[in-house]
Amino acid sequence: MLPFRIIDRIKFIVERQLVKGAGFQLLVVGVFIGLISLIGGLLVVPQDGAFDDTGSAIWWAFLRLTDPGYLGDDVGTWQRFVSTLLTISGYVVFMGTLVAILTRWLIAKMADLERGLTPVTLKNHIVVLGWSSQTLPLLSELLGSSGRMRRFLEKHDTQRLNLVVLSQNASAVQVHELRSEPGIGRKARQVILRSGLAIQPDALQRVACLDAAAVIVPSIAHEAGTLVTSDIETVKAMLSIAAQARHLNAPLPYVVAEIQDIRKHPVIERAYPGEVEVVGGDATISRLMVQNILHPGLSGIYNELLTAGEGNEIYVRGGESVAGMTLGELAAQRPLAIILGILKPKGNRWDVRLIAPSVTPIEMADRVIMLARDYSETEANSKLAPLPAIARGEPGRYLRKTTDRPRKVLVLGWNRRVPSLIAEFASYVGQPFTVDIVSVVSATERERDIARYLQDYREVSCRHIEADYMVEDELRKVRPVDYDTVILLSSDRLASGEEADARAMVGYLQLEDILAGANRRPQLIMELSDPDNRHLLSGHRSEMMISPMILSHVLAQVALRRELRVVLDELFTVGGAEIQFRDPRDYPLPASVDFHLLERILAERGELALGVFRHRTDDGGRRLELNPPRKRCLDLQPDDQLVVMANT
Repeated sequence: MLPFRIIDRIKFIVERQLVKGAGFQLLVVGVFIGLISLIGGLLVVPQDGAFDDTGSAIWWAFLRLTDPGYLGDDVGTWQRFVSTLLTISGYVVFMGTLVAILTRWLIAKMADLERGLTPVTLKNHIVVLGWSSQTLPLLSELLGSSGRMRRFLEKHDTQRLNLVVLSQNASAVQVHELRSEPGIGRKARQVILRSGLAIQPDALQRVACLDAAAVIVPSIAHEAGTLVTSDIETVKAMLSIAAQARHLNAPLPYVVAEIQDIRKHPVIERAYPGEVEVVGGDATISRLMVQNILHPGLSGIYNELLTAGEGNEIYVRGGESVAGMTLGELAAQRPLAIILGILKPKGNRWDVRLIAPSVTPIEMADRVIMLARDYSETEANSKLAPLPAIARGEPGRYLRKTTDRPRKVLVLGWNRRVPSLIAEFASYVGQPFTVDIVSVVSATERERDIARYLQDYREVSCRHIEADYMVEDELRKVRPVDYDTVILLSSDRLASGEEADARAMVGYLQLEDILAGANRRPQLIMELSDPDNRHLLSGHRSEMMISPMILSHVLAQVALRRELRVVLDELFTVGGAEIQFRDPRDYPLPASVDFHLLERILAERGELALGVFRHRTDDGGRRLELNPPRKRCLDLQPDDQLVVMANT
């Protein structure tokens, strides 16, 4: 074994002290300054009469080391020589090294502050665990929900909304994205970024989850084939929150969790004993896709209902202020809103009654479901004249039209949502589907993923075609014109949503070229992953679904009003009430009809009028007109359709 050299040993000791941080670095520099001052003082002590004692000589050396201005006061060649060496050493050790250490420490401290490692000291705030393509629309939705947010703040006895976002790497880039988002802008100062992962208990403590009024856990996309999925991270985060609450003997916050696989719903409820609402991301988008296939044009309705911006939204109001009234009386007192139905408490759950009879009484514990443009329109307004009452009986049953042949659907692309989409097709008993899936992913892998998700899907005939729809010749061989519906999916196997959407949009343009001049045109549905791409295909003829924006709206609104989840589940699943398009000729309408008269005529059949879907676009490029003014003449044209809610 080779012996250690003394110099190496000293270097090692100094190194171990320097890596301990700025405090130890300053201590080492201080030792060096003291050592140099001691040596400099001892070198000038032998001069007779220059210094009273050794201490004065050391102090003399320290002053020359720290302040070069003393250099001109020295006399004698030796004293000037030592003073010059001390001054040079002062530039290197005292000024150079000391300033470098302090500068590096300050930069590191500022970087730590920018990374968001300091725990927040807030209460009754909203926590969002994760940064993804859904985050900006989610924050925009929360900040823009003025009416719901006012009630939310009043409920939690707080004056100001604070949003805390946990991001894997919080940075100034994300702050810039917040300020650039149209729905956020100057409100970005209400958003606090913190670094960490949802599966890290210390990161959850950093955002003060236990003191939050609501915790939103959106689904974060992962690479295909990875063993750590978003659902696993969601379960781990909720277990960590529950463990912290048990350790600190604190109450559990209200959590809204998005999961990709709806079959893990019982796992979420078992992992978290507190109040929790689970939103199935894949199931929600799959339901909307199938509903849109059954009712072409429906995407315009739920894009209005489930995305932020102008238009109508679904609101749930408490029954405290209207208890004792009937639904018909309430509808007459809210001329700017449409009463969709009522929620009745049933144990720990809600009994959803859409299109309920107008004589249904409202009790204190009930919740009333309304459609309106703004939260204020759901409140009483003495300046508005009440409407004549409309009598609606028990809701009628509408038999969904079926065809002798299966509905043919062509799916271009593959992502994790396809098995859930096949399961949604299979849930419509009596309505057979033939689904052809075109993807570069091997047919064996696709069949295995579908078989793992559901065992029995006899109502759906699946055929897997291994081809790249980006190659025009391969897409032409599939013959898209022979199908009733063509769905272009945004892939989750690419590095980013921008790349996935670019592939989907190029495929759409290529599909339009193939369909040009065809005698028959199938219904086109395009899914996008990045909300920033929604304006790129202006004048497109497909029905567009922006999954992150829809899911962000659902998460935000369920966080502010948890009863809304059961309403959306009822509205967009098989059976029960559905939004449909009807031919005006199916009803005894006069030549001139306003919306209030239309409501009255449909109410006689136990149905609910929501608006009109125009055959031609207006000056603003819109075809959908939901909740129009009651006295406005609808001026129905040939091929216009009525938007109706009816039971199936």
